[in-house]
Amino acid sequence: MAVVYSDVTVVVDEQDDLFYTRAALQAHHPGEGRITVQPTPASGSPAALAHDMLYALGKRLAPGPNSPDVWLDSVNAAWLAAAAWGIAMGVRHVVVPRAHLLTARRIGQLLGWRESTGAQLTLLWHKPPHGLPTALAGVERRISGRDQFEALLAEPGPIPARPSFPPVLPVNTGAAATAARQAPAPQPRGSGAASTRPGQRAQPCAGALATAQLVQAVSAIGVASEESAALAALAHPLIAGALSVLAFTQTGLGSLRFTRDLDISGDVCVIKLHGAGHRHCPLHAVPAWARPLLAGARAHHRLMACSPRESVFSPVMLAEARHLRAHAARLPRLDLSLLAGILVP
Repeated sequence: MAVVYSDVTVVVDEQDDLFYTRAALQAHHPGEGRITVQPTPASGSPAALAHDMLYALGKRLAPGPNSPDVWLDSVNAAWLAAAAWGIAMGVRHVVVPRAHLLTARRIGQLLGWRESTGAQLTLLWHKPPHGLPTALAGVERRISGRDQFEALLAEPGPIPARPSFPPVLPVNTGAAATAARQAPAPQPRGSGAASTRPGQRAQPCAGALATAQLVQAVSAIGVASEESAALAALAHPLIAGALSVLAFTQTGLGSLRFTRDLDISGDVCVIKLHGAGHRHCPLHAVPAWARPLLAGARAHHRLMACSPRESVFSPVMLAEARHLRAHAARLPRLDLSLLAGILVP
């Protein structure tokens, strides 16, 4: 029997029929927008379920007591990362077996994740339904039988299988837009902002969309598939996004300090980096393998309710970017030695 409330479904399997667990595990196809999350049994870590979600999304936390992923031991940080990846990867449906073993708090965390991502959530409850927590008590309809469960797993889900980020408006409006139209033809690596006289207020640097109309993007530097796969497995979207940019641009970490939401195009095909004083702000093409990683970084930024004009990577630039440095050291084949050039805030 399945009880459904909005986009949350509880499948009540009182007999603990192996069919339902097997069907749930076979339904795991991240490329189709559907994942199966297997909760770690008897884990006392507050962020354990979020880590299970990250694992189902193909992310791997760095091991060890001095892990650079230690900040993901925080419940809020871990669930925020899981929500960002869920949005970026276009997850439409999440299935959770053995949900009857979860505490009410962790079920609440799952419901909060669903609210953030808009995905459908199906919980397998392998015991009588009288133990359902209050959060799952609102039932609108009932479905029973194996066929109905298989049909539920085959449904496309409430959101697209691929991420869709509408582009934000560029900031070069008014005087800045007029200056951009009147400016001479820029070089391929030209700056997005004009020089100013002493005491004159600088015009805001145009975003990626506006710059792409004037400047040809610099081609991405090739990255081997093994290294791109290692970057894609990083658990935190800001770490994965930042290191991917450094890998395909071979630029210094300081260039990421001022990268804004509006510096990433809506289709995540180009990114604009910024030099000191916006004297040199090149536009770079984003390779296909890095687009989901930058999409995850931007989703993380937007889930924090940040402005499109705020820096996307600023949370990982603190404390001399030690998390970035630590992860870069674990990926020596990427040769991210330019990290050493960071300027301390």
